[in-house]
Amino acid sequence: MLKVMDIPERIETKRLVLLRLQITDAEEMFYTYSSKPASTRFVVWPMHQSVHDARTYLARTWAGWEQGIDFSFSIRLKDTNRLLGACGFLIDKGNAQIGYVLGPVHWQQGYATEACNALVALLKAQPWIKSITSFVDTENAASVRVLQKCGFTVATLVKDFYRFPNQQNMCKDCWVFCYAEATEDSSSRSVIDSLKAASR
Repeated sequence: MLKVMDIPERIETKRLVLLRLQITDAEEMFYTYSSKPASTRFVVWPMHQSVHDARTYLARTWAGWEQGIDFSFSIRLKDTNRLLGACGFLIDKGNAQIGYVLGPVHWQQGYATEACNALVALLKAQPWIKSITSFVDTENAASVRVLQKCGFTVATLVKDFYRFPNQQNMCKDCWVFCYAEATEDSSSRSVIDSLKAASR
């Protein structure tokens, strides 16, 4: 059984520090990315309309960590502690589903790739992880590039896979990605089923 203590609350990379999201991050989160249409177009939660919305969201992620199902981190510059975005993973029956989001001014600087690689390294070290996956709207070319750089490959294209709340809840086609080393024994169908369960 997964123990919360198995997942560190702080991860360092060359340029970044990933910290467990705190409710006190709400104001920074709101003004950096969670209220930005460009940042939230492809995320699975509704864009925040107020700092209160951000606090409510962070309270849920905090509870999810304690339950061992949602491990969400802020992405910060190591040198300045400036908030850039967030990343993390959901857990469902040994499947880890990775996600990430950055403020628009921090795009195209390699931060998402660096953060994603750190999460993959952490998850690869956990013996209870059966697969590492992600799903991406087929229109989200930037996220596709990030996952490919981090060693993910396309498992399948699924039509009408997910209703994204910030795209008028339209049902969108998605690429399902798997991290190759961690998913050799996982069928595409089992991965898709786990992704759907974790994303509800």
